[in-house]
Amino acid sequence: MGIVLGIESSCDETAAALVDSDRRVLAQRIASQDEAHRPYGGVVPEIAARAHAERLAPLIEAVLEEAGLGLADVDAIAATAGPGLIGGVMVGLVTAKALAMAADRPLIAINHLEGHALSPRLADASLQFPYLLLLVSGGHCQLLEVRGVGQFRRLGTTIDDALGEAFDKTAKILGLGYPGGPAVERLALQGDAKAVPLPRPLLGSAEPHFSFAGLKSAVLRAKEAGIHANADIAAAFQQAAIDCVIDRTRKALGIAEAPTALVVAGGVAANKAVRGALEALAGQHGLPFVAPPPALCTDNAAMIAWAGIERLGQDDPLDFVARPRWPLDPDAAPARGAGVKA
Repeated sequence: MGIVLGIESSCDETAAALVDSDRRVLAQRIASQDEAHRPYGGVVPEIAARAHAERLAPLIEAVLEEAGLGLADVDAIAATAGPGLIGGVMVGLVTAKALAMAADRPLIAINHLEGHALSPRLADASLQFPYLLLLVSGGHCQLLEVRGVGQFRRLGTTIDDALGEAFDKTAKILGLGYPGGPAVERLALQGDAKAVPLPRPLLGSAEPHFSFAGLKSAVLRAKEAGIHANADIAAAFQQAAIDCVIDRTRKALGIAEAPTALVVAGGVAANKAVRGALEALAGQHGLPFVAPPPALCTDNAAMIAWAGIERLGQDDPLDFVARPRWPLDPDAAPARGAGVKA
């Protein structure tokens, strides 16, 4: 049995966790930075990096103590090495390197996106490769064939904004505060999605790519018009986003090669309306639908530790360099019209 210590610091969550090869989360601690970033309506990289540096060591001590383990009992130390806010990534990776050197344990540098991509296998032991993954978060929106550990084929990506970013910007436009995604979801329950006409960018297009910048701008115009209730705008935005997601995912299902399941992961995967629509789509295609529990959807260290379990024996050198960008499928052709985010 293997045990891996996981460290996550790619954005605004500082986290440490211990996971074993039996899919047990032995201990996990997450320190949120919501209060620090709320006055700014979004994540401030310098504040995030400083908070990681202050909080990470106590979190690691706490999870080891909770599990009744020492570093000598750990088989490897896994840390997010990118992509993400580079200051925060460096804090976590340097900490992992120091622990690996001090305890004479292997270092496993984890792609944050692969952490999300493999997290459904931590929650569901029956999930087998290959599966079609919709990865939706604040910084990423992709459709991927997950063929194995480190084996990805990108079918679709966003050409501008990620869906999670669109949720957060919608929340900011509506004055809902930060973090915005959950706030928009709650408010949408009180609104009429048909009351505000909003566009569905790229709906019906040949390739399964996403675009949410125009939808975000339409939300701003709807708010500035001053004739719509915030709840109706939130409901209309969420429904428009779901319509786009389902259309694009349906297109990817027609391209994917014999997927065993339709899987969703990432922060937006915690949205119940998004989950429900994807589950219905999976049923229409005769596929199982798999989604991690909400605690594994947002940034967390358990998924990083699990990715380390999946990669045990694939050690990385202590001079591994942190990466602000790190595509899962580096051979994927650029999406037409895409900016640097894609």
